[in-house]
Amino acid sequence: MTQIIDFLGDFNSVTTIIRLLLAAFLGGCIGMEREKYKRPAGFRTHILVCLGASMTSLIAQYIVLGIGITSDAARIPAQVISGLGFLGVGTILVKGRDHIVGLTTAAGIWTVGTIGIACGFGYYVGACTCTIIVLIATSVLYVVENDKKERRRNVEIYIEINDAYYVNKFIKILEKEFDAKNFMVVSSRSGKNENIGVEAIFPIDSNNESTLLDCISELEGVIFAIESVPKKLS
Repeated sequence: MTQIIDFLGDFNSVTTIIRLLLAAFLGGCIGMEREKYKRPAGFRTHILVCLGASMTSLIAQYIVLGIGITSDAARIPAQVISGLGFLGVGTILVKGRDHIVGLTTAAGIWTVGTIGIACGFGYYVGACTCTIIVLIATSVLYVVENDKKERRRNVEIYIEINDAYYVNKFIKILEKEFDAKNFMVVSSRSGKNENIGVEAIFPIDSNNESTLLDCISELEGVIFAIESVPKKLS
């Protein structure tokens, strides 16, 4: 057993193949989970990221151990970490004023890169353990997080008030009493010059959704309050 562990820790042709195959396998495991949820980066992308990151580690070792050039073996893999940040940005999308998707996939791509680097350097235990934890975080914890989101979500509401000079005080009331955020003052939808519109994001629970508009409508100065319809992209 000790001989096998020592052999896997050596840098040679056989361990190079083993590390690359392991990187492709671990990246594929995470990629399959992302593919299941129809994420922008799926099975093939995660394999390529993990494989490429692993290859940079192997190249760095080959330069030092194979060719004998004096160099910092961590320099090349370090650049991969920075580069993956830019790759991850491509998976992040902003939908509306308070809805961002793709952050988990972007973080996953970055983490897959570190797993690939670990495979390339022969840190098998760290690479495999990290993969298991990532799968737990993206699948098991996803169910828990989604359950909470179903009970509590954000809704954008348009409120029209009858006094433009009352806006600042009114916004403070909404922040304090309704935990509203992302305020935007807009023209009145009724077309009356003396009125002013306020759009904001409100957190709501599934059991108080019907009463939120009624509560806002009862505030001083409010003409009416309605849920804003998301604008369609042309």
